[in-house]
Amino acid sequence: MAKDGKFLAFDLGAESGRALLGIIKSGRLELREIHRFPNGPVTVLGRMHWDVLKQFQDIKQGLKLALQETDGNLDGIGVDTWGVDYGLLSEDGELLGVPYHYRDSRTDGVPDEVFKIVSWEEIFERTGIQMMQFNTLYQLYAMVKSGSTALKNASTLLMMPDLFNYWLTGEKVSEFTIATTSQCYDPRRGDWAFEMLDRLGIPTHIFPKIVSPGTTVGNLHKSLTAELGGGQGIPVIAPGCHDTASAVASVPAVGTDHAYLSSGTWSLMGVELKEPFINDKSRSKNFTNEGGVAGTFRFLRNIMGLWIVQECRRTWLNAGEDVSYAELTEMARECEGFVSIIDPDASVFLSPGDMPERIKDFCRNTGQKVPETKGEIIRCALDSLALRYRVTIENLDEMLGRRHDPIHIVGGGTQNTLLSQLTADVTGRTVIAGPVEATAIGNVLVQAMGSGHVASLDELREIVRNSFELKTYNPQHSSVSENAYTAFKQMISG
Repeated sequence: MAKDGKFLAFDLGAESGRALLGIIKSGRLELREIHRFPNGPVTVLGRMHWDVLKQFQDIKQGLKLALQETDGNLDGIGVDTWGVDYGLLSEDGELLGVPYHYRDSRTDGVPDEVFKIVSWEEIFERTGIQMMQFNTLYQLYAMVKSGSTALKNASTLLMMPDLFNYWLTGEKVSEFTIATTSQCYDPRRGDWAFEMLDRLGIPTHIFPKIVSPGTTVGNLHKSLTAELGGGQGIPVIAPGCHDTASAVASVPAVGTDHAYLSSGTWSLMGVELKEPFINDKSRSKNFTNEGGVAGTFRFLRNIMGLWIVQECRRTWLNAGEDVSYAELTEMARECEGFVSIIDPDASVFLSPGDMPERIKDFCRNTGQKVPETKGEIIRCALDSLALRYRVTIENLDEMLGRRHDPIHIVGGGTQNTLLSQLTADVTGRTVIAGPVEATAIGNVLVQAMGSGHVASLDELREIVRNSFELKTYNPQHSSVSENAYTAFKQMISG
């Protein structure tokens, strides 16, 4: 049985960050949120950035509250964040510039310029990573192209959770799962893709040593313990520092025939493999091979996700119409399904802006009925996500030669019961939803595994099954959704 312990997880997402205290006792996990803070981008002179000093201040506040609640009795601290973004440090460890937000427009058109030097086929063969214009590789090339003085003077590149780990401990390393999101890592070689980076003019000396999930990065820095009045000797342990890696670790599955769907701002759908799956088929289907915990790879596809719904709500909120996500879902539930559909992964939906109008324009331009009400717009988005999930899981089945059933949905998107049922109906597979706090749970339990409190990934998942409520959705066949799926496949292949 797992050894009792207390671990602090910092989970920073695209909308908010949280500090959560995880308490393992008698083979079960209790999770308590002790601090939550907003985490949106900041636009400066037309460029989108992350307010990293504010983020770190909130991390310190969460740490202070956790030390008070536990009387300083913590067995570990772990940080996870979104992927691809990074900070650059000078030789003496100072941050050079403000880290960019991945939705900033500086990478528009950059992949095509990169492909003139290193082909897309070669990049995928080297890295196994899905083509997305905001990947670290293209962000760095944008800096090369602009003659960035920050890049020229950089001594170290740290991905976002690695940067916070550095500020917590003074140690500069990159954790495996977050490093793989960069499209700068060669999974076959087990190191950075130095030769490819060199050809693109990206300085290779900036890439730090890579450590496995569960590694102790270091203890809390003495400057922090002095500031907080405690915390001496508490280890900072790298979980799956990429938030999806931690979420996938907590998938409460048994066996290997399931697929997972980490549902939040992004939807990430895939399977867990022992080796990366890199070939022409996975490249043509735009799948990715990101690092996982316990020696695994996450073979998955990034899908736009609930970002579309979030941006719709933000647009209406800015217009003075404060409607909750729950209310929007109920409005959508009352609308007829599969009347209008969009491709959620179309580039028009990537950047912030008037999402309801973009959805209307997409439907208008594709000769469909234009959704007008809030319910119709959200129903269009949710129906379309479910259709994209079916394409994705059928591609997984085809490439790996087996049917994946059930689908485990984890993360905040599990609270959208309409989308969970639509996923079951459209894919024709059982959906098991939960836990909601998958990322923080995985963060805590990977820390526990790294420190010897949990013996294995199987035991980790048994703890999740014993600790959190799961909900099962059984598929209900519909000829309407079948017709919509046929139309959707024609749309995305056109």
